[in-house]
Amino acid sequence: MHINKKIKLQLFNSEFEFQASRSSGPGGQNVNKVNSKIQMFFDVNASQVLSEEEKEILFAKWSSKLDATGKIMFQSQEKRSQIQNKEIAIRKFYDSLHKAFEKKKVRKATKPSKGAVESRLKAKKVNSEKKKNRSGDWN
Repeated sequence: MHINKKIKLQLFNSEFEFQASRSSGPGGQNVNKVNSKIQMFFDVNASQVLSEEEKEILFAKWSSKLDATGKIMFQSQEKRSQIQNKEIAIRKFYDSLHKAFEKKKVRKATKPSKGAVESRLKAKKVNSEKKKNRSGDWN
């Protein structure tokens, strides 16, 4: 199955580990009492959904984000609700995963058109003549 289809079907949801803690986000005094901050962990090594090639790509692309055990962490504390923060963390994961598997567009080298080259040279010649005419004898 192609990775985009796996992302669309959200097959990774069963492989997430969640941890809740106290948030420093909005909520006033509620922040001190409620565990609304969510940390979501995804273990690339242990994933049953990813193929070996896909795992290698993720290790290459996410090398700076993965810890020593091969886990990546996404967190959210933007909302007052734990459920909303969970949804945000999951969305961040899928956005990051989609970005990791995006194919970069190959740049094709192009040449300027003949007309563009001619007009550039003509403009240079006009400018050159203008400057040549400035250097007159003032004595």
